[in-house]
Amino acid sequence: MDATRMKAMVLLGKSAMTGALGGLLFGFDTAVIAGATHALTVQYGLTPWQLGLTVSIALWGTVAGSLGSGVLGQRIGSRAALRIMGVLYVISALGCAFAPSWWFFLVCRFIGGIGIGGSSVLGPVYIAELAPAKWRGRLVGLFQINIVIGILLAYLSNAIIAHFSLGMLEWRVDLGVAVLPAILFLILLLSVPQSSRWLVSQNRIDEAMLILQSMGSPDSKAEVDAIQAGLRDEVGEAQSSLFNKRHSLPIFLAITIGMFNQLSGINAILYYLNDIFASADFGQVSANIQAVAIGFANLLATMLGISLIDRLGRKTLLMIGAVGCALCLAGVGVVFAMNAHQGLLLPLLIGFIIFFAVSQGAVIWVYISEVFPTNVRSKGQSLGSSAHWIMNGIITLAFPVVARYSKAMPFAFFAAMMVVQFVVVLMIYPETKGYSLEMLQEQMHKGRK
Repeated sequence: MDATRMKAMVLLGKSAMTGALGGLLFGFDTAVIAGATHALTVQYGLTPWQLGLTVSIALWGTVAGSLGSGVLGQRIGSRAALRIMGVLYVISALGCAFAPSWWFFLVCRFIGGIGIGGSSVLGPVYIAELAPAKWRGRLVGLFQINIVIGILLAYLSNAIIAHFSLGMLEWRVDLGVAVLPAILFLILLLSVPQSSRWLVSQNRIDEAMLILQSMGSPDSKAEVDAIQAGLRDEVGEAQSSLFNKRHSLPIFLAITIGMFNQLSGINAILYYLNDIFASADFGQVSANIQAVAIGFANLLATMLGISLIDRLGRKTLLMIGAVGCALCLAGVGVVFAMNAHQGLLLPLLIGFIIFFAVSQGAVIWVYISEVFPTNVRSKGQSLGSSAHWIMNGIITLAFPVVARYSKAMPFAFFAAMMVVQFVVVLMIYPETKGYSLEMLQEQMHKGRK
């Protein structure tokens, strides 16, 4: 391999990993709260409703960030917009660590949520717009892997900090440590190039070609021409209406898959994991260690799901996952209802995480991107993402309130929702594996008749 090609691969890898680091911060900042919920309750005398608001406030910020970041990225470029998200991560981490009051803490978590939502949109966009076509799919996949790695690192960080017995200072360190990857993110963003696609959109063609060449593109002129053609297509997309009868089935699929993703209870369980173990009489240190085990299982299962999605198919994975999740969640509900066999809690939750990660965790974003026609695809993805995040916020807010009255009830509800999902997927969802996007649109049209 010659020096020029090696230099191009290093720059491409560095740029992709920098964009994907936004995913790591995404996962870390959403999951790290799990180690602080009990201490925050004691520190600020929170009611179950206030605890739900404390955990879910970042998710409402995420909705705002994901809705507004696309416009920001188009205006100033995804790299510059990611820098703003990095600053928000730093402000949030420091603000939460030194929060003098509950209301101040809420504001800082909301700011962090804006950064999470923004990076969830801008990170994959930055990678996709920068990478040569032949590497794009695999490099964008780094973002999803980094989210799961971020969740694992958050649990691991909480477990390590817990061993220092810092008392009421512990929750501040748990949340403040997020400033370290946030600063690294900002530093790396100062040394990576702007998106070639954004440069083309600004009519800075020569700069775009130079960046594509530096990334190892074999024909930068052809890629620029393709980008220009894609931008022209988007003019028609912007003028197309999503909400009409023609798109009724894709709209149903996007909204329901986004909702079912959260009706499984996945994020509520990840956010309140330490509280769930504590309610089953596990000590704080034990809860932290078991959270790490679940985070590790989540990482391995996500990688497995990505490897299976084109082999078994989207619909098949969703149905397998729904059955497995329902059984494991029902088992957790039985453990809490009987107040016995607490030793089964960890294997049941690990089983749930595995079934979720290889099915819904791997399928949701791929499926939403496939079911809409090109002229409304970005709007459809935004709709599905919004359904996902809004349902996430609602369930996260309600979980501690419901669990206060019955530890088993949330898990029984989640299990029932997975049964409903199985029926809906079996009866309505089309399989998209092996079909071109054009063939899928024909299939969707037949499905509406």
